[in-house]
Amino acid sequence: MKVETFLKIINSEFYTGVPDSQLKSLCNYLMNTYGIDPKHHVIAANEGNCTALAAGYHLATGKIPVVYMQNSGEGNIINPVASLLNDKVYAIPMVFVVGWRGEPGTHDEPQHIYQGEVTIKLLEDMKIRSFVVSKDTTENEMMAAMESFKKVLAEGKDVAFVIRKGALTYDGEVAYKNDNIMTREEIIQHIVKVSGEDPVVSTTGKASRELFETRVRNGQSHKYDFLTVGSMGHSSSIALGVAINKPNTKVWCVDGDGAVLMHMGAMAVIGAAAPKNMIHIIINNGAHETVGGMPTVATNIDLVTIARACGYSNAVSVDTFAELDKELEEAKKRNEISLIEVKCSIGAREDLGRPTTTAIENKANFMRYLMTLS
Repeated sequence: MKVETFLKIINSEFYTGVPDSQLKSLCNYLMNTYGIDPKHHVIAANEGNCTALAAGYHLATGKIPVVYMQNSGEGNIINPVASLLNDKVYAIPMVFVVGWRGEPGTHDEPQHIYQGEVTIKLLEDMKIRSFVVSKDTTENEMMAAMESFKKVLAEGKDVAFVIRKGALTYDGEVAYKNDNIMTREEIIQHIVKVSGEDPVVSTTGKASRELFETRVRNGQSHKYDFLTVGSMGHSSSIALGVAINKPNTKVWCVDGDGAVLMHMGAMAVIGAAAPKNMIHIIINNGAHETVGGMPTVATNIDLVTIARACGYSNAVSVDTFAELDKELEEAKKRNEISLIEVKCSIGAREDLGRPTTTAIENKANFMRYLMTLS
């Protein structure tokens, strides 16, 4: 189904969400139609933020908003759905559009398998009535589903369209780019050269894939790395937990701007704990690149000032390899917490692979290595 038809049937004037590769057609259409427009389209930090923002829109206008997300975002919406939207609380209606990663019977990455299994059940448990949109869903079927949903929405309840892979199509394209010169993969190669045998916790998405392939290319063991393949926004907290319990070991976190924004409160906790052995690197390309390239707000905020305000004793931003190498070496020698923001271009190799070890193997190897450290 063309995304234009899909959205015409829903007939909303306001969209907010977190991008998903399964919803690339929807995301690109919204960017081409509205761009980032507070009145019509906002990319929020996480799905819970989206839900609250959409609730505010409804309170102010009385109209029905749309929240789009990958099914992994269901966890982030549970609290606002249960304690804000539910008809036993404020009865705030909205339409969720959920990309169904890890659908049973389809091949997907490990972090999506269980989430895919419970996608529909979670919606049911939250009392959100759903309709699955497939490649063969007709316009009449979609219209009938929306007519049924209108009655539910009128009662102050919520509904969801669950989108299977390839169900929505869009002929338009969007070119996402910035003016930065360093690629993320090259940045990671420079980090690995300095981190040596120190443990590294890397964020979800292409960063972990590029770290894995860098180790392969260098002939190095994967035991040094914990690849946070899911759980977006939590790699820095994982690294904090490791750093606190291995105080004599440098612990590196390779983070991304979208992940940092998703759970930025973690920076305040890290700054308050101030582990002297932790190095927090934020590779900032201002984009949700792994899921298509839609922009984040990270190019509009000062991450270095935020880090310092949170308690990081050292925080810098770099945009050249010479600056990066200098700051990596100084952070390695320093006996204080450090943050390095690295300005990065958008893009990755077309032939970028995925880890060939399982998540369980990654955890076991990493834990065995940590047992040798203090």
